[in-house]
Amino acid sequence: MKILVCISHVPDTTSKINFTEGDTKFDTNGVQFVINPNDEFGLTRAMWFKEKQGANITVVNVGGVETEPTLRKALAIGADAAIRVNTVATDGFSVAKQLANVVNDGGYDLVIAGRESIDYNGGMVPGMLAALTNANFVNNCINIEIDGNSVSATREIDGGKETVSTSLPLVIGGQKGLVNESDLRIPNMRGIMMARKKPLTVVEPVASNTETTSVKFEKPAPKGTVTLVSPDNLDELVSLLHNEAKVI
Repeated sequence: MKILVCISHVPDTTSKINFTEGDTKFDTNGVQFVINPNDEFGLTRAMWFKEKQGANITVVNVGGVETEPTLRKALAIGADAAIRVNTVATDGFSVAKQLANVVNDGGYDLVIAGRESIDYNGGMVPGMLAALTNANFVNNCINIEIDGNSVSATREIDGGKETVSTSLPLVIGGQKGLVNESDLRIPNMRGIMMARKKPLTVVEPVASNTETTSVKFEKPAPKGTVTLVSPDNLDELVSLLHNEAKVI
């Protein structure tokens, strides 16, 4: 079984985020980048298929040369090969178009993408990728079992979970639940050394339209000051809730 895991190169959630050029560009200075968490869950699940069923794993990213350390980390975790599509990820459709070209060229049985990236939270790429490759699609996937060409997958729905039966080829939008956080793997020295010898192929992009563009970014407004009220002074608390907060 050939598995393609889509890897997004995203800022660490502990990084301080700023914007430049009139809040139209993301400022990468001083920002630490990591594998998108939803993608890391998917990569770990793919590793289970590799260890139990002999699957071959390729990781792919759409981005510039600055994303290669993230791909190398995925190789150190255990992926067999990596592909970088040499273009800036401008919007969901263009990313899906580039990934679809990789999928069609590679003949992958299973494509594991995160349900969304934690930077732009678009959540569009997995579904568009499935449509462009004419593959089955399961989003918000929290479990997947494969027997031959048959697939049983569980996804989160409002108020519960749903288990569906489908078949390969398949694209999933994965998330926490495919594995637990405790199952995530930290590259060891042997993995890091082996990753240096594994192939990282750079491919040029195919022609694609940019369907959406970011006009401006805005950080959340700073939180207001906190007023502390003595637990013995209920009259003051009621007054503040009524006159200032205006919630009663």
